[in-house]
Parts: sequence; C-alpha cells; structure tokens
Amino acid sequence: MYTIAKSFPIEEKYNLTDQLIRSSRSITSNISEGHGRFHFKEQIRYCITSRGSLTETLNHLITVFDCSYITDKQLQDYREKYLHILKLINGYIAFLRKQKDNFVND
Repeated sequence: MYTIAKSFPIEEKYNLTDQLIRSSRSITSNISEGHGRFHFKEQIRYCITSRGSLTETLNHLITVFDCSYITDKQLQDYREKYLHILKLINGYIAFLRKQKDNFVND
C-alpha cells in the first residue's frame, strides 16, 4: 500500500493516502492484538474487525481507481489479493471457533 500511496497527488496526503495506509495496517494489527488476548472469543472478535478493515481497504482502493490513481488491472490484482486474504481470515475465524467449541474453560 505504501508504494501505491506515494504516487497519489499531494492533496491526498491527509485524506485518501492516510485512510488507505491506516485501514491496511489495521488488518494485521487487529489479528495480532486478538492473538495477544489469549481468549478465543476476543481473538474471534478482533479477526472480525480485521475482516472489516480488509473490506474498508478494498473500498479505498475502489475510490483510488475512481480517481484514476490506479489502472483497472491494478484494481483487479488488488481484488484478487483481497479475496485470498478474506479466505485466510475466514479460515482462521472458523479454526478459532472450532477450538473454542472444543475448549471447555474459555
């Protein structure tokens, strides 16, 4: 995200650039924070928040495309990455839910 955000016009520095970078950082930050909580329910909640940040990032990328800052091909590549990461997050949430169901004391 940083490489692409650097190419935006200067007037986007505190708008779209900042939003895109913050939402993309939030994806891994929430997974990490949830992992540090040690309770399945909290880990799941943070993963769901991470999934929301992923979708927010895609939305910002669509806006970037609408502003003609990236090409259609670049947007398609980001959509493919989005779908891949979405599957990973959903898989991790399913794993955590299964672990939670198998763990008696959570």
